[in-house]
Amino acid sequence: MSEVHKVVVVGSSHGGYEAVQQILLDAPETEIQWYEKGSFLSFLSCGMQLYLEGVVKDVNAVRYATPEGESAKGVHVFVQQEITAIDAEGHSVHVVNHETGEERDESYDKLILSPGAVPAQIPVEGRDLKNIYAMRGRDWAIKLKAATVNPDINDVVVIGAGYIGIEAAEVFAQAGKHVTVIDLADRILPLYLDSEFTEPLTASLEQHGLTVATGHSVQRFEGQDGTISKVVTDKGTFDADLVIESAGVRANTEWLKDVVKLGEHGLIEVDDYQATSAPDIYAVGDATLVKFAPTGGYAHIALATNSRRQGRIAARNALGEHIAFPAVSGSSALSVFDYKFASTGIKDSTAGTYGIETKSVLVKDTYRPPFVPDTAGNAEVLFKLTFAPEDGRILGAQIMSTQDTTANINAISLAIQQHVTVDQLAYTDFFFQPGFDRPWNIMNVAAQQAARELAAVKD
Repeated sequence: MSEVHKVVVVGSSHGGYEAVQQILLDAPETEIQWYEKGSFLSFLSCGMQLYLEGVVKDVNAVRYATPEGESAKGVHVFVQQEITAIDAEGHSVHVVNHETGEERDESYDKLILSPGAVPAQIPVEGRDLKNIYAMRGRDWAIKLKAATVNPDINDVVVIGAGYIGIEAAEVFAQAGKHVTVIDLADRILPLYLDSEFTEPLTASLEQHGLTVATGHSVQRFEGQDGTISKVVTDKGTFDADLVIESAGVRANTEWLKDVVKLGEHGLIEVDDYQATSAPDIYAVGDATLVKFAPTGGYAHIALATNSRRQGRIAARNALGEHIAFPAVSGSSALSVFDYKFASTGIKDSTAGTYGIETKSVLVKDTYRPPFVPDTAGNAEVLFKLTFAPEDGRILGAQIMSTQDTTANINAISLAIQQHVTVDQLAYTDFFFQPGFDRPWNIMNVAAQQAARELAAVKD
């Protein structure tokens, strides 16, 4: 490895944290300066639902690291200190201390950026009204927690039916509020699940008292005495004491436009080694693209798992290695009341986005052998396997049950990355024990069906 004396890391969520930890592992003698412009180091927004539901009691526990703990390892941690400008040629950054107002310049040998993303805001009339919240970051977590027990908040409108929106909707429904979920798409969770899965999930939301208003375009917010009171869409009007915007995020990169090359939607362009267009500057996390295993191309998949891997790879390359970021499948999981589901890779509903043709099989089975009663943990499992019609190469999968079958998706993720075909998956070895699963794993069953269908077409 080449000699690197000082590395500056910007951002303290998944990617930034992992970059710091990798440097500590490989080159602990390196001077590490770690910057967080907020007052709290390493808050994990993906753990917010657990805090809001009361599973995690202390909001300050929803984090990877503390300044004290990292300082004890030799890391120079700076909170409430923002890097506002970068001199790439001079290898220096300009730092603003928001606590004292002081400014200074710091040099670096290598710079790792994890600027993240910020919640997108709907550009409509009335958005300056009070009680329009986001679901990202510690400050919003504290405000949302207070809202769950505020007796003056009864009607909650969640805008956006992706993962974050569905999490917010469930939290406030469990808190006894009347919740409406609005989305421009014609169904919930369209990026993660096909309609065979979202239909029962929508029914479950409605059975728990939520109103699902998909196919609606928000036109304006209306208020009373400066506070939100209604959300008006092109198809209806909904009472709202609180609005939670979760209609996507945008890259936090405007401040970098004269430093590194930005692509579509302001995403930082990086190569396979996480290097940007500027020398000795690397970028990771939600503000970048990742290599997508099902297609071999690049995609914007804002998941903590991707950010963490990028952080590790960027740090190793910054220290002198030459390691390419491995392609990912885009695996994720969530629960909606009683249902637990996971997905990976391409779905029928997203295939058009990537310009590829797909074929799928849908299998319904039981979690355990039929003789095991539901009261002993049995339940129906819905599994969909998506593959390439020309060669049977596995492209994606979705699984859902009231039992937790989500770990199966990890096997499919590996299958995608290793270019496994349905013929190979059909008889792949998975364990069987009646207290855990069926004699044939549902992945085998689906692959066998897919292989038969492909063979029939060839014949």
